[in-house]
Amino acid sequence: MTATARPILPDLLRPGLRLVFCGTAAGTVSAALGCYYAHPQNRFWRTLHEVGLTPRRMAPAEYAQLLDSDIGLTDLAKYVSGMDRQLPAGSLGEEARAALRQRIEAAQPAILAFTSLTAGRSYLRRNAGFGEQPETIGATRLWVLPSPSPAANWNWDANKSHWCALAEAAPSK
Repeated sequence: MTATARPILPDLLRPGLRLVFCGTAAGTVSAALGCYYAHPQNRFWRTLHEVGLTPRRMAPAEYAQLLDSDIGLTDLAKYVSGMDRQLPAGSLGEEARAALRQRIEAAQPAILAFTSLTAGRSYLRRNAGFGEQPETIGATRLWVLPSPSPAANWNWDANKSHWCALAEAAPSK
């Protein structure tokens, strides 16, 4: 776990995106390589392609090209890295929630999808389940997805049903 004065990974945001994925914090491999979802066993990039959100399977180093598909990336905790259980106390607290809300209000994507229960529950401040949530950030709809991380195998759905539902709900590019 690391603390720094600048974000571990830069946000990939711009106004009007159809979808933004939000993780809890950069994992150790992602932080070291400077790329989102960079662990070789992470299912994120494969799943994006398999559910039809990207035209091909991208490599983590190509993450900036997600903008070509009107997809963005961010994390709830921008200044620390590591596995969820390693993050410092308070790193997913009110300051992180307010900062995420501000970034999403500025970008106004159609959907913000949390890529883990921890990220979704930390932001929503309740015991949320998978799928679309009743809360919004302005007009931005919120979703919670099973984590593609290899550390979260216990909640991965081999059929990717929640990821498929998200892909169907996302506006077309």
